[in-house]
Amino acid sequence: MLTIQSFTFNPFQENTYIICNENKEALIIDPGMYTEEEFDLFFDYLSKNNLKPTLLLNTHTHLDHVFGNAAVLKKYPIPFGFHIKDKPVFDAASSAGAMYGMVFEKSPEPSFFIDEMKEIHFGNESLQVLLTPGHSPGSVCFYHKNQNFLISGDVLFHMSIGRSDFPGGNYETLMNSIHSTLMALPDETKVYSGHGPITHIGFERMNNPFITQR
Repeated sequence: MLTIQSFTFNPFQENTYIICNENKEALIIDPGMYTEEEFDLFFDYLSKNNLKPTLLLNTHTHLDHVFGNAAVLKKYPIPFGFHIKDKPVFDAASSAGAMYGMVFEKSPEPSFFIDEMKEIHFGNESLQVLLTPGHSPGSVCFYHKNQNFLISGDVLFHMSIGRSDFPGGNYETLMNSIHSTLMALPDETKVYSGHGPITHIGFERMNNPFITQR
């Protein structure tokens, strides 16, 4: 049984997730901590709950989702990965930060690249990798079939969708990812987005204006 803890960090109000199993192993997804207080909150949660991080993943590598990569990997030398198609976005993250006047420690290079043809194994559990480009070239979502939840990154939000006007983004590609991949999931699938509140596939199918107008 997996449990999910979320935090909302940095000026972009990005959602960071910790998924833990019954053995207190922790999977960290998109660490967006930026301020000292946010780093303290995040690491204190891990420590106070006796969690052992074993894997770090990025759904994509826009700056607000990688702010905390370096600190996590410095404290916990664990495997770290994202999809190879997002490498140009990853390489440009520091420059993007400078454009916003936001300086942060550059993320270490990945120790592996996520493969959409292979599941992510975490303890006795597995997450299916869904390649969902459009917000960025290598955006991925993580789907847990048994508990029916999706970590959607910035592909799908409550009543909205990710931006497609960043370098490497494409609106038609994004909409195709949503319709052909995410809307194929069961209605009751709980969606944990990169920004905003939790939602469900069925609710978005019926109410999200970007989806219903198409």
